[in-house]
Amino acid sequence: MKVVMQAEELSEYLDEIFPQARGDFVIEAVAEHAVRVRMPVAERHLRPGGTVSGPAMFALADVSVYIAVLAMLGREALAVTTSGSFDFMRKPAAMADLICDCRLLKLGRVLAVGECMIYSEGVEPPVARVSMTYAIPPAR
Repeated sequence: MKVVMQAEELSEYLDEIFPQARGDFVIEAVAEHAVRVRMPVAERHLRPGGTVSGPAMFALADVSVYIAVLAMLGREALAVTTSGSFDFMRKPAAMADLICDCRLLKLGRVLAVGECMIYSEGVEPPVARVSMTYAIPPAR
């Protein structure tokens, strides 16, 4: 299976279907079954103590798997998250962008399973590992 949507088209599509998230995520790379997505960290993403909050990191992983599914299947806005598992491994760097390297481990007719590694920009060890499953709606 080949990539059917590239970064620019994916970005435009996300802006169309999720205008409330415009500018929150930057698609840096798209490959077969894999994407790299950046979240420019802003004050609104921080928790007390000045580190990026868990909900902000969850959003990054969730949108990254969604983008990876869209990249392979095309405009399938109704694909939805069915489960997610998060391992927080270390504190993210304060006010550093987060980068999510996501790969699809399975892309079937009904389910997609993705794995994400989240990094603070400029720091080698990952801050979190995420496993997420998406339900893919039946073909119309």
